[in-house]
Amino acid sequence: MRKLLCLGMVVASVGLLMAQAENFPPDQIAPGQEGATSTHVAVAPTDIKWGEGPPVFEKGMSFAVVAGDPGKPGPFVVRLKVPAGYKIAPHWHPTDENVTVLAGTFAIGMGDKLDQAAAKKLPPGGFVLLPAQMHHYAIAISEATVQVHGVGPFTLTYVNPADDPGNRTPAK
Repeated sequence: MRKLLCLGMVVASVGLLMAQAENFPPDQIAPGQEGATSTHVAVAPTDIKWGEGPPVFEKGMSFAVVAGDPGKPGPFVVRLKVPAGYKIAPHWHPTDENVTVLAGTFAIGMGDKLDQAAAKKLPPGGFVLLPAQMHHYAIAISEATVQVHGVGPFTLTYVNPADDPGNRTPAK
């Protein structure tokens, strides 16, 4: 029974990965980094192409692909710039997520409900490893820049589907 459940989770995860691969805009990949994972990568801050975040995130954040392609198999590095008060509702990923705070204060909490008081505040240099499938959430205590790295394909699945901005009907 357990093996059957695990197989079902793998099949569902593959479907989610395929459905979300287009969520990472290729026009935000740093010059010379179009999916390259076996070459040397050196990117100056001024070469990073910032743009609007993928549709899986609430509006108001900036997003950049620094190396690799999070929508494809292989290693990737992305950065997020978020304003103070920006929240990412409880969610999970099919692969490990590594988050490093580059600027500001960013809080991470575990569980199915966003609870700012229970979230761990991380200053610049702070790091968190979030294992695959772990339910977690994030809150920008101040304006913050974070770097996320892992192995793709990387997707984000909200614990509550109503929290997914992609599931909402646009206002007319």
